[in-house]
Amino acid sequence: MLRTQDLRIVKTEPLVPPVALKRELAASDAVYEVVVRARTTVRDVLAGRDRRLLAVVGPCSIHDPEAALDYARRLRALAERVAPKLFVLMRVYFEKPRSTIGWKGLINDPHLDGTHDMALGLRLARRLLIDINGLGLGAATELLDPVTPQYLADLVSWAAIGARTTESQTHREMASGLSMPVGFKNNTDGNQQVAINALQSARHPHAFVGINQEGMTSVVHTQGNPDCHIILRGGRTPNYDRASIEACERLLATADVPVRILVDCSHAQTGKDYSRQPEVLAEIVAQVSAGSRSIMGFMLESNLAGGNQPLARGREGLRYGVSVTDACLDWETTERCLSDAAAALGSF
Repeated sequence: MLRTQDLRIVKTEPLVPPVALKRELAASDAVYEVVVRARTTVRDVLAGRDRRLLAVVGPCSIHDPEAALDYARRLRALAERVAPKLFVLMRVYFEKPRSTIGWKGLINDPHLDGTHDMALGLRLARRLLIDINGLGLGAATELLDPVTPQYLADLVSWAAIGARTTESQTHREMASGLSMPVGFKNNTDGNQQVAINALQSARHPHAFVGINQEGMTSVVHTQGNPDCHIILRGGRTPNYDRASIEACERLLATADVPVRILVDCSHAQTGKDYSRQPEVLAEIVAQVSAGSRSIMGFMLESNLAGGNQPLARGREGLRYGVSVTDACLDWETTERCLSDAAAALGSF
């Protein structure tokens, strides 16, 4: 018989079903209470019932769970201090979309050496989410692979759909069934209508092929996710200035979706100069203080130490607390940024 399939597949490796990993790494009721409270607060911020800004703060990507937990402990203490004005979630990104090739994140390659031990990656990711929520700090992540949420989404309080996947029907369908609020980024060119189309789609019911908790291929039926919003991350030019925010407001109003905007202070907003993130945040806070009601929050890429480092020899020689993907603010600058933002919002 002529062979017509799997001609380029080298091998396949079965994974445990989601329900098995959840039994192995079970979360307590106390952990789930943190998740539920954080999701409720984000929904209240999105609806304008909670006047604080949502602050999604943390590393560009997680590559060292020990350093990530170190960071989480510091962020938890800072979150308490700024809580009257900011609701802080930790950015806990396990999956990285690549424009061409490169390291795809802790789940895909936890050893950072191209061995792609995804069974371990999923375990490390779930363990870390349990630990972070166990500190009383909610977690935020980007969801890239449509299978991953079945293993981790019960521990996530807010999710992003990235600039490279916002236009994907698969990700819009996935978002329509997620149990937490979801932000859609404008695409890499800066097109906001793509993200608005995405959140319109995700607010409606869908049916698509996925897996269930037992790992069986299934038809998934969703009811739609009403808790969706846009994320502005810049494009060919930044789009966090007042004129850009007002233009986005008009597009959202025309589409009859919530006029609520979260601003990513990194990426194209800064021309990929991570050190300029505080400038972007200061402008966002100034707009809110001046009366903007559409801006609901911001994102900062931050780590224990500033900058980034190349992945040349796997984990060998890596500096502790330094990003292996996009460059990040150091902890001291992060602490100052959030404290300054909360102080500036003091009369708001």
